[in-house]
Amino acid sequence: MNGQELVKQTLDQIPRANANAKRIVGLVKKSGKITGYQLSDNTFVEKQQAVNMAKQGQIAGVGIAHRKDTEYLKSIPDGSENNNLGNLPSVSPQS
Repeated sequence: MNGQELVKQTLDQIPRANANAKRIVGLVKKSGKITGYQLSDNTFVEKQQAVNMAKQGQIAGVGIAHRKDTEYLKSIPDGSENNNLGNLPSVSPQS
């Protein structure tokens, strides 16, 4: 089993993205923890809202995993490092 297949097995769910699904382009962080995301249409969503959107196919390129009782998004391995969530820039929502 290659590394990509191994990582995919750590995901609880890999939702099928809709044709018009958005992509995550930035991470909103507070004290080093991800609290939300900037989407490709420049909207900002909180972490749980993004998980719900991904489950509905509204965010592409991510799967759902969990740690204890908390669900979170993980990049689906595709052989490209530059679109991995951990490699995206930190952004601040404009108030």
